[in-house]
Amino acid sequence: MFKVGDQVVHPLHGAGIVEAIETRGKEKEEYYVLRLFTGSLKVLVPARRAGQIGVRQVIDKRDIAGVFSVLGEDEHPTSFSNWNHRQRANLEKIRTGNIYAVAEVVRSLIRRQLRKGLSSGEKRMLDSAMQILISEIATVGGMEPDKVELMIKKIVTEN
Repeated sequence: MFKVGDQVVHPLHGAGIVEAIETRGKEKEEYYVLRLFTGSLKVLVPARRAGQIGVRQVIDKRDIAGVFSVLGEDEHPTSFSNWNHRQRANLEKIRTGNIYAVAEVVRSLIRRQLRKGLSSGEKRMLDSAMQILISEIATVGGMEPDKVELMIKKIVTEN
């Protein structure tokens, strides 16, 4: 599915590169060794389960405009007034690995933070979702992560 050098996204960790493909264990199972672009974290992903886990190729550069469009959209009303129900729904969106779903989570949490504030769990989720989003956009767009973060916040708060 992937080869060494491919730029990929792990749904919970963000963008990285397939640094190696290793065989491990008694069953001689192949693993992708992902070196993430944020921090020095390396993640091992079983090759046969990479799709199930949600590891995918990074988006195309022209898809960045679509992500920015999602960030600027009006908020969709949510039926979850309880923070832990929102947390669960947002985590499910993040786990899909879909960058547009992650953008929805970022948009929703930033706007909620401005209106009412966030619980500590929601703050952690916002930080995590932001890093996932920033890492992919910065990688694909060849931009500095700090600049991408400022762009995201500006788009979300101005609309």
